Amino acid sequence: MQTNAIKKDDYYLTCEKYYIYELLILVGGMMGAYTYLVRGGVFCNAQTANVLMMALALGRGEWSRGLYYLIPFTAYLLGAMVSEALPTGIRHRRMLRWDTLLIGFEILVLLLMGLVPPSWPVQIVQVSINFIASMQYNTFRQAEGIPMSTTFITNHVRQMGVQAVTSLHRHDRAAGGRALRHLLMIFMFFLGALILAPLCASLQEKAIWVAALPLLVCFAILARADLGAEHELFDRKPHGH
Repeated sequence: MQTNAIKKDDYYLTCEKYYIYELLILVGGMMGAYTYLVRGGVFCNAQTANVLMMALALGRGEWSRGLYYLIPFTAYLLGAMVSEALPTGIRHRRMLRWDTLLIGFEILVLLLMGLVPPSWPVQIVQVSINFIASMQYNTFRQAEGIPMSTTFITNHVRQMGVQAVTSLHRHDRAAGGRALRHLLMIFMFFLGALILAPLCASLQEKAIWVAALPLLVCFAILARADLGAEHELFDRKPHGH
C-alpha cells in the first residue's frame, strides 16, 4: 500500500532529487572537458555552437564543412526523439524506470567510448556523446519542481540572476534558495571539468571512464528506489513531463 507521502501531488520521485541532478551535471562537465581536450576540440553537450559553426561555414562557401554539422545536430535531435518515445512502453513493463535505464545506457556508452582508439575518427565519440547528452537533457527536466538542465549551464546562470533579484526585491527566501540551487549546479559542472582536465592529459581516451563513476552511483540509487520504495509508482511521471 502506498504511504500518504507517496500519494501527495508534491511527492518527488528519486529521479527528481537535487543530488541526482548534481551528480548528472558533474558528469556533464566531464563530458564537455573530454570532447574538447581529447576528442576534437568541441563541446558536444548542446547544439548552439554547432548551428553557429554551420552558418559561418556555409556563409563562407565551405559547403562540405558546413553540411558536416548536420551530423551532430541530427544525433542530438534523434536523442531527444528516442528519449521522448521510449518511456511509455518501458513504463508498462514495470521493471526499472526509463530514467534508470538511461543512466545504465549512458554508462555503457562511456565505457565503450574509452575503448575507441585515438586513430579512429573523432566523430564517432562526438556523435555518441551528442546522442546521450540529448537524451539526458530531455529526460531529467526538473529537480524537485525547479526546471534544470544537466548538460550545460546557460539557463542556470540566467535563473540564478532572476531568482537572486526576486529574493532581494521581494525578500523571498524561497527564491534565494532557488538561486543557490542553480549556483550549486554551475559549480558542479565546473567541478566536473576541473576534475577531468588533468586526467585527460594522463589517461587520454580512457579518461571518460571516470565520468562513469558518478553515473554508477546514480544508477544504484535509482535502481534501489525502482525495486523498493517506488516500485508501485511506475505510472507516475516526473514533474515537467
